[in-house]
Amino acid sequence: MALARIDLDTRLVDVIGRTSANALGGKLELHTVGDLVRHYPRRYVERGKLTDIAGLEVGEYVTVIATVESATTRPMRTRRGKLMNCTIRDAKGATLSCTFFNAQKVQSFIQVGRTLMFSGTVSVFRSGRQTTLQLTHPEFEELEEDAEDRPFISIYPATKGVRSQAIARSVRQVLALLDDPTDPLPEDLRQEHELMPLGAALRKIHVPQSEADRHAAKGRLVWDEAFGVQLALSLQRERAMHRPAAPSPRKAGGLLEAFDAILPFPLTAGQKSVGEEIAEDLGRPLPMNRLVQGDVGAGKTVVALRAMLQVVDNGRQAAMLAPTEVLATQHARSLRAMLGPLGAGGELGSSDGATRITLLTGSMSTAERRQALLDIQSGVAGIVVGTHAIIEDTVGFAELGLVVVDEQHRFGVEQRDALRGRGERTPHLLVMTATPIPRTVAMTVYGDLEVSALTELPKGRSPIRTTVVPAGEKPSWLERVWARIREEVAAGHQCYVVFPRVGGEYANPKKKGRDPEDAEDPDDAEADGEDGERRPPLAVLDIGPKLAEGPLAGLRIGILHGKLPADEKDAVMRAFDAGELDVLMATTVIEVGVDVPNATGMIIMDADRFGLSQLHQLRGRVGRGSAPGVCLLVTDMPGGTTARERLDAVASTTDGFELARLDLELRREGDILGSSQSGRRSGLKLLSLLRHENVISEARLSAARLVASDPGLAHHPGLRALVAETVGDEESAAYLDKV
Repeated sequence: MALARIDLDTRLVDVIGRTSANALGGKLELHTVGDLVRHYPRRYVERGKLTDIAGLEVGEYVTVIATVESATTRPMRTRRGKLMNCTIRDAKGATLSCTFFNAQKVQSFIQVGRTLMFSGTVSVFRSGRQTTLQLTHPEFEELEEDAEDRPFISIYPATKGVRSQAIARSVRQVLALLDDPTDPLPEDLRQEHELMPLGAALRKIHVPQSEADRHAAKGRLVWDEAFGVQLALSLQRERAMHRPAAPSPRKAGGLLEAFDAILPFPLTAGQKSVGEEIAEDLGRPLPMNRLVQGDVGAGKTVVALRAMLQVVDNGRQAAMLAPTEVLATQHARSLRAMLGPLGAGGELGSSDGATRITLLTGSMSTAERRQALLDIQSGVAGIVVGTHAIIEDTVGFAELGLVVVDEQHRFGVEQRDALRGRGERTPHLLVMTATPIPRTVAMTVYGDLEVSALTELPKGRSPIRTTVVPAGEKPSWLERVWARIREEVAAGHQCYVVFPRVGGEYANPKKKGRDPEDAEDPDDAEADGEDGERRPPLAVLDIGPKLAEGPLAGLRIGILHGKLPADEKDAVMRAFDAGELDVLMATTVIEVGVDVPNATGMIIMDADRFGLSQLHQLRGRVGRGSAPGVCLLVTDMPGGTTARERLDAVASTTDGFELARLDLELRREGDILGSSQSGRRSGLKLLSLLRHENVISEARLSAARLVASDPGLAHHPGLRALVAETVGDEESAAYLDKV
């Protein structure tokens, strides 16, 4: 009896059986035929290019098919866990040694007599005078029974309990019954970009017969992902531009003019040109949606303040949204200091026409919050600074004309959209980030915004010297770190010591060694070391007191982390800002916005636990005054590892734009739209922000053209489905249902 044809919505359990379907669903969240066929191979092995063991060369990445001839395990000498050594033999009789550092995880697969496919980089193992070639911790896969019938062997992302071989078998079983899906792309668009039909692409990505098949199939599927994202962003831009905004043109004799007159330094050329772009945007009846990116210390706060004053001059309010209470408090303090009497509205000594700066955070007392809300709703507060509490429904503005979002990488598309939706007239939106963004990221993550860049630093910024401290290899260097802190303090300066974890009672028992303020570790796999075990990240509450009683004894030390009550955090920052503390031990709560010109030393413990952008942001907290800064990246990771290469890259340059691109190369790109943070699955599997810049550019132009001719995609239901599949159902509903 012939089996019925299936489509992408068919449940896997109805095609491949309950046991296989449960494994794929439970381990990899693949529940439908569509889920499975979009679980693409991560690489291919071409049968004609398999390497003979006899011809191996040191440093070459190879794939060999061989049989396990022997396998032994032993405890490792210096670390916990067991080491496995095995010998494999290929069909021509040549042998090769393989070493696995986590024997307990592989010994059920690496068994004598089993024929497997091994992939890895050839290295040399020396034992006395004898040298042999080996593969260290190679990847391995079982061979499928009929693999010899196909020119390519597809290797799939797999997991414990679901091997690549089983996935490949299920994929071919499904493809044999699958009807080609309706192609969402219009025929003219496919022809314009020379794209193969969707059905053919889904088949050839899994079972290619040639390199051309693989290239064409992947090209079509990458295009779909780029186009889906750009359609969503074009819909967002289209919707935003149809909302009216209150124009706020420049006014002669207002606060902005008065502020410019008291500025103690000249604006840079970049600040002037970006300021002109913003001023023109604010003067239009269409909402501004602009991203200003600039390196650490490029003067973004002054640009934002001038924009806020232009809005206040028109009788409207401006709100600045920061990601943390520490940063919100710091911003409010900095804005008041820059404005002086111009920002002291209603107080003794204020200037004529002065405005008021009001701080609003979630942890304020009831009385403080009530007064802040009253100032905001009455319009007394021209500038409001706060955390996400600003966008709560209970906060009412007299007339909100501009929203400034600081450190946009902490906020997603949805929060941005919530800010745009305040009031009958949409407020202008200015987004600032001190994390320089490669062009493709800007087009993808911030595709609904116009982008401006501040590429020069104001005069007076001091140089920062960055050094990697290999504490694991050279313990004496760590002693020198504490001595250097004392030298900086003795010279009248202050220092930060930053840890990746809070520690103490705030440790998260659900994840060993982690808590809510842990730094992201982009290299977890390598950082874990050879046996998969590594001590927990250093914690400020655990190590700080030991340093205060030991090598830093006698210095005035404060501790700051995100779990402290708001008033304690503010008190610690005020004390450090006032020079009442010599050393501030903190988590990444001081990563952005904290500005203490007298701070010259930044020591980052377990620096390999942080991302490149985080390290660059932290480094930017020093060298903000007249004295040069020093940044010491302390790590126990050995030389030659990817983790150390990342730290060496940070030490080699202070150019944030260069580091941003390198950061993108080294870390995972998969969660481009941040869908994992909101609990939704992203449809982005193949799109690379680095490799597919041209595709993203072309997709952006095509999406803008198509949305302009069909604003709600009413005449292109297939493309509506593509948007839903790419950015997630809830997100796409927000884009599609509101246009």
